Amino acid sequence: MTNTTPLLRIEDLHVAVDTKPILRGISLEVNAGEVHALMGPNGSGKSTLANTLLGHPRYRVTAGRILFKGQDVTKLSPDKRAKLGMFLAFQYPVAIPGVTLGNFLRSAVKASRGDVMSAMEFRKQLRSKMELLRMDPAFAGRYTNEGFSGGEKKRAEVLQMAMLQPALAVLDETDSGLDIDALRIVAEGVNALLTPDIAVLIITHYQRILNYIKPDFVHVLVGGRIVESGGAELVQRLESEGYEPFLAGDRGFELSAVAEVSTNGR
Repeated sequence: MTNTTPLLRIEDLHVAVDTKPILRGISLEVNAGEVHALMGPNGSGKSTLANTLLGHPRYRVTAGRILFKGQDVTKLSPDKRAKLGMFLAFQYPVAIPGVTLGNFLRSAVKASRGDVMSAMEFRKQLRSKMELLRMDPAFAGRYTNEGFSGGEKKRAEVLQMAMLQPALAVLDETDSGLDIDALRIVAEGVNALLTPDIAVLIITHYQRILNYIKPDFVHVLVGGRIVESGGAELVQRLESEGYEPFLAGDRGFELSAVAEVSTNGR
Protein backbone atom coordinates (compact mmCIF):
# COMPACT_ATOMS: atom_id res chain seq x y z
CA MET A 1 0.00 0.00 0.00
CA THR A 2 1.30 3.45 -0.92
CA ASN A 3 2.17 5.71 1.99
CA THR A 4 -0.02 8.79 1.70
CA THR A 5 1.33 10.60 4.77
CA PRO A 6 2.83 13.96 3.70
CA LEU A 7 6.43 14.59 4.62
CA LEU A 8 5.38 17.93 6.15
CA ARG A 9 1.89 18.83 7.28
CA ILE A 10 1.13 22.24 8.79
CA GLU A 11 -2.28 22.38 10.42
CA ASP A 12 -4.01 25.72 11.14
CA LEU A 13 -0.78 27.21 12.50
CA HIS A 14 -1.00 30.43 14.50
CA VAL A 15 2.23 32.09 15.69
CA ALA A 16 2.97 35.16 17.78
CA VAL A 17 6.12 37.09 18.64
CA ASP A 18 5.79 38.53 22.12
CA THR A 19 2.12 39.62 22.07
CA LYS A 20 1.92 40.26 18.32
CA PRO A 21 0.11 37.71 16.14
CA ILE A 22 2.05 37.00 12.97
CA LEU A 23 0.69 33.81 11.41
CA ARG A 24 -3.09 33.45 11.43
CA GLY A 25 -3.92 29.92 10.38
CA ILE A 26 -1.38 28.40 7.97
CA SER A 27 -2.25 24.98 6.54
CA LEU A 28 0.09 23.33 4.05
CA GLU A 29 1.17 19.88 2.91
CA VAL A 30 4.52 19.08 1.30
CA ASN A 31 5.45 15.66 -0.05
CA ALA A 32 8.89 14.18 -0.69
CA GLY A 33 10.23 15.14 -4.10
CA GLU A 34 8.18 18.35 -4.32
CA VAL A 35 9.41 21.92 -4.63
CA HIS A 36 7.10 24.52 -3.08
CA ALA A 37 7.54 28.27 -3.36
CA LEU A 38 6.11 30.57 -0.69
CA MET A 39 5.87 34.14 -1.95
CA GLY A 40 4.62 37.32 -0.37
CA PRO A 41 5.37 40.99 0.26
CA ASN A 42 7.57 42.31 3.06
CA GLY A 43 5.96 41.75 6.43
CA SER A 44 3.67 38.94 5.35
CA GLY A 45 5.15 36.37 7.77
CA LYS A 46 7.32 34.29 5.43
CA SER A 47 10.45 34.25 7.58
CA THR A 48 8.29 33.75 10.67
CA LEU A 49 7.03 30.51 9.14
CA ALA A 50 10.57 29.40 8.26
CA ASN A 51 11.85 30.02 11.79
CA THR A 52 8.80 28.42 13.37
CA LEU A 53 9.22 25.26 11.30
CA LEU A 54 12.74 24.82 12.67
CA GLY A 55 11.78 25.67 16.26
CA HIS A 56 13.20 29.16 16.88
CA PRO A 57 12.19 29.89 20.51
CA ARG A 58 11.20 33.49 19.80
CA TYR A 59 8.26 32.31 17.70
CA ARG A 60 5.44 31.06 19.92
CA VAL A 61 2.89 28.66 18.46
CA THR A 62 -0.49 29.71 19.89
CA ALA A 63 -2.62 27.22 17.93
CA GLY A 64 -2.23 24.46 15.39
CA ARG A 65 0.63 22.04 14.93
CA ILE A 66 3.50 20.94 12.68
CA LEU A 67 3.79 17.30 11.64
CA PHE A 68 6.98 15.95 10.06
CA LYS A 69 7.13 12.36 8.83
CA GLY A 70 3.84 11.87 10.67
CA GLN A 71 5.31 13.00 14.00
CA ASP A 72 4.12 16.08 15.86
CA VAL A 73 7.25 18.24 16.13
CA THR A 74 5.54 21.45 17.30
CA LYS A 75 7.26 21.39 20.67
CA LEU A 76 10.55 19.77 19.66
CA SER A 77 13.83 21.68 20.00
CA PRO A 78 15.69 22.75 16.83
CA ASP A 79 18.37 20.08 17.24
CA LYS A 80 15.79 17.30 17.43
CA ARG A 81 14.07 18.61 14.31
CA ALA A 82 17.42 18.67 12.53
CA LYS A 83 18.07 15.06 13.52
CA LEU A 84 14.73 14.11 11.99
CA GLY A 85 15.85 15.65 8.70
CA MET A 86 14.72 19.29 8.74
CA PHE A 87 17.08 22.00 7.49
CA LEU A 88 16.92 25.79 7.29
CA ALA A 89 19.15 27.90 5.04
CA PHE A 90 19.26 31.25 6.79
CA GLN A 91 18.41 34.56 5.19
CA TYR A 92 21.31 36.16 7.11
CA PRO A 93 24.00 33.52 7.83
CA VAL A 94 26.23 34.52 10.74
CA ALA A 95 30.02 34.39 10.83
CA ILE A 96 31.81 31.93 13.13
CA PRO A 97 35.35 33.32 13.57
CA GLY A 98 38.06 30.75 14.19
CA VAL A 99 36.02 27.78 12.97
CA THR A 100 36.71 26.62 9.43
CA LEU A 101 33.79 25.69 7.24
CA GLY A 102 35.12 22.15 6.98
CA ASN A 103 35.27 21.69 10.77
CA PHE A 104 31.87 23.30 11.18
CA LEU A 105 30.36 20.91 8.64
CA ARG A 106 31.93 17.87 10.24
CA SER A 107 30.46 18.85 13.64
CA ALA A 108 27.07 19.59 12.06
CA VAL A 109 26.93 16.26 10.25
CA LYS A 110 27.86 14.35 13.39
CA ALA A 111 25.33 16.24 15.53
CA SER A 112 22.38 16.05 13.14
CA ARG A 113 22.86 12.67 11.45
CA GLY A 114 24.77 10.90 14.17
CA ASP A 115 27.26 9.64 11.62
CA VAL A 116 30.48 8.20 12.89
CA MET A 117 32.89 8.45 9.98
CA SER A 118 36.60 8.73 9.70
CA ALA A 119 38.25 12.02 8.84
CA MET A 120 39.23 10.50 5.49
CA GLU A 121 35.65 9.51 4.65
CA PHE A 122 34.35 12.94 5.65
CA ARG A 123 36.91 14.68 3.44
CA LYS A 124 35.97 12.40 0.56
CA GLN A 125 32.29 13.27 0.92
CA LEU A 126 33.05 16.97 1.29
CA ARG A 127 35.20 17.00 -1.85
CA SER A 128 32.47 15.18 -3.75
CA LYS A 129 29.79 17.68 -2.72
CA MET A 130 32.03 20.66 -3.45
CA GLU A 131 32.75 19.28 -6.92
CA LEU A 132 29.01 18.83 -7.47
CA LEU A 133 28.45 22.46 -6.47
CA ARG A 134 31.50 23.63 -8.45
CA MET A 135 33.20 25.07 -5.36
CA ASP A 136 36.92 25.58 -4.85
CA PRO A 137 38.15 23.00 -2.25
CA ALA A 138 40.05 25.84 -0.52
CA PHE A 139 36.67 27.26 0.48
CA ALA A 140 36.41 24.61 3.23
CA GLY A 141 39.53 25.98 4.91
CA ARG A 142 38.11 29.48 5.41
CA TYR A 143 36.49 30.56 8.67
CA THR A 144 32.75 30.03 8.41
CA ASN A 145 31.12 33.06 6.75
CA GLU A 146 33.89 35.40 7.96
CA GLY A 147 34.67 37.82 5.15
CA PHE A 148 32.37 35.92 2.80
CA SER A 149 30.50 37.80 0.10
CA GLY A 150 26.73 37.47 0.00
CA GLY A 151 26.99 34.86 -2.71
CA GLU A 152 29.64 32.89 -0.83
CA LYS A 153 27.49 32.82 2.30
CA LYS A 154 24.55 31.42 0.38
CA ARG A 155 26.76 28.85 -1.37
CA ALA A 156 28.03 27.77 2.06
CA GLU A 157 24.40 27.24 3.10
CA VAL A 158 23.80 25.06 0.04
CA LEU A 159 26.95 23.09 0.87
CA GLN A 160 25.55 22.48 4.36
CA MET A 161 22.37 21.22 2.77
CA ALA A 162 24.42 18.89 0.55
CA MET A 163 26.37 17.46 3.48
CA LEU A 164 23.44 17.11 5.87
CA GLN A 165 21.19 15.49 3.25
CA PRO A 166 17.92 16.61 4.86
CA ALA A 167 14.49 15.28 3.96
CA LEU A 168 13.12 18.85 4.02
CA ALA A 169 15.11 21.95 3.11
CA VAL A 170 13.62 25.36 3.88
CA LEU A 171 15.42 28.11 1.94
CA ASP A 172 14.62 31.45 3.57
CA GLU A 173 15.17 34.15 0.94
CA THR A 174 18.30 32.49 -0.37
CA ASP A 175 18.16 34.93 -3.29
CA SER A 176 18.36 38.10 -1.18
CA GLY A 177 21.44 40.23 -1.81
CA LEU A 178 22.68 38.13 -4.74
CA ASP A 179 23.66 39.47 -8.14
CA ILE A 180 22.47 37.53 -11.17
CA ASP A 181 25.64 35.43 -11.49
CA ALA A 182 25.66 34.44 -7.81
CA LEU A 183 21.94 33.67 -7.96
CA ARG A 184 22.43 31.37 -10.93
CA ILE A 185 25.30 29.51 -9.25
CA VAL A 186 23.35 29.05 -6.00
CA ALA A 187 20.24 27.91 -7.88
CA GLU A 188 22.24 25.43 -9.94
CA GLY A 189 23.64 24.06 -6.68
CA VAL A 190 20.16 23.54 -5.25
CA ASN A 191 18.98 21.89 -8.48
CA ALA A 192 21.94 19.51 -8.34
CA LEU A 193 20.75 18.30 -4.93
CA LEU A 194 17.10 17.69 -5.84
CA THR A 195 16.05 14.04 -5.62
CA PRO A 196 12.73 12.21 -5.15
CA ASP A 197 13.66 11.88 -1.46
CA ILE A 198 14.00 15.59 -0.65
CA ALA A 199 11.35 18.29 -0.43
CA VAL A 200 12.21 21.97 -0.77
CA LEU A 201 10.30 25.01 0.47
CA ILE A 202 11.63 28.19 -1.15
CA ILE A 203 10.67 31.43 0.57
CA THR A 204 11.09 34.50 -1.59
CA HIS A 205 9.78 37.94 -2.53
CA TYR A 206 10.65 37.75 -6.19
CA GLN A 207 10.26 35.61 -9.27
CA ARG A 208 13.91 35.57 -10.28
CA ILE A 209 15.09 32.52 -8.30
CA LEU A 210 12.08 30.62 -9.63
CA ASN A 211 13.41 31.16 -13.15
CA TYR A 212 16.15 28.69 -12.17
CA ILE A 213 14.47 26.45 -9.57
CA LYS A 214 11.11 25.39 -10.98
CA PRO A 215 8.42 24.99 -8.31
CA ASP A 216 5.72 22.33 -8.44
CA PHE A 217 3.45 24.46 -6.24
CA VAL A 218 3.31 28.17 -5.43
CA HIS A 219 1.63 29.74 -2.41
CA VAL A 220 0.96 33.43 -1.75
CA LEU A 221 1.25 34.52 1.89
CA VAL A 222 -0.38 37.82 2.87
CA GLY A 223 -1.10 39.05 6.37
CA GLY A 224 -0.11 35.78 7.98
CA ARG A 225 -2.37 33.63 5.78
CA ILE A 226 -1.98 31.67 2.57
CA VAL A 227 -4.46 33.46 0.33
CA GLU A 228 -3.78 31.65 -2.95
CA SER A 229 -2.14 28.41 -4.10
CA GLY A 230 -1.46 27.11 -7.57
CA GLY A 231 1.14 25.90 -9.99
CA ALA A 232 4.07 27.68 -11.60
CA GLU A 233 1.64 29.86 -13.55
CA LEU A 234 0.91 31.73 -10.32
CA VAL A 235 4.47 33.12 -10.42
CA GLN A 236 3.73 34.74 -13.77
CA ARG A 237 0.53 36.23 -12.41
CA LEU A 238 2.42 37.77 -9.52
CA GLU A 239 5.03 39.09 -11.92
CA SER A 240 2.39 40.87 -14.01
CA GLU A 241 -0.06 41.95 -11.28
CA GLY A 242 2.11 42.21 -8.15
CA TYR A 243 0.72 41.58 -4.67
CA GLU A 244 -1.83 44.40 -4.70
CA PRO A 245 -4.82 42.22 -5.70
CA PHE A 246 -4.09 39.94 -2.74
CA LEU A 247 -3.43 42.80 -0.31
CA ALA A 248 -6.76 44.41 -1.11
CA GLY A 249 -8.72 41.78 0.76
CA ASP A 250 -6.57 41.80 3.87
CA ARG A 251 -6.27 45.42 4.88
CA GLY A 252 -7.65 44.73 8.36
CA PHE A 253 -4.56 42.91 9.60
CA GLU A 254 -1.82 44.81 11.38
CA LEU A 255 0.86 44.39 8.71
CA SER A 256 2.97 47.01 10.46
CA ALA A 257 3.45 44.63 13.39
CA VAL A 258 4.62 41.85 11.08
CA ALA A 259 6.90 44.24 9.22
CA GLU A 260 8.54 45.27 12.49
CA VAL A 261 9.52 41.65 13.12
CA SER A 262 10.66 41.08 9.53
CA THR A 263 12.79 44.21 9.53
CA ASN A 264 14.88 42.67 12.29
CA GLY A 265 15.70 39.70 10.08
CA ARG A 266 13.31 37.37 11.77
